Amino acid sequence: MFAGFLQFEVKPDVQKEFIKVIKNKVLPILREQPGFLEILPFFPEKSPEKTAFNISLWTTPANAERYARETYPKVLEIVRPFLATPVTVKFLTLETTLCERFVDSLAA
Repeated sequence: MFAGFLQFEVKPDVQKEFIKVIKNKVLPILREQPGFLEILPFFPEKSPEKTAFNISLWTTPANAERYARETYPKVLEIVRPFLATPVTVKFLTLETTLCERFVDSLAA
């Protein structure tokens, strides 16, 4: 399994709207992508921390890389109005032998 790890800040007072856009516009796009498994969004619970993280899970690096190359630029344009900072993107391999229950629940 492969993960796209995104780090960014959402503009103040637009987090709820941002989440709606992710749910209603971005998630449907992701679900159409070959190899997409799940999205895990993380938002800071308290101020002054402002950094949010998003992890997208993919079946293979090739699927994640195709998405990053072909579709991510369109998704970025959808969310850009809500962002206070540029998005930092990293791709990582998920060591599934350490999270078997999680992997099993995705497969179910």
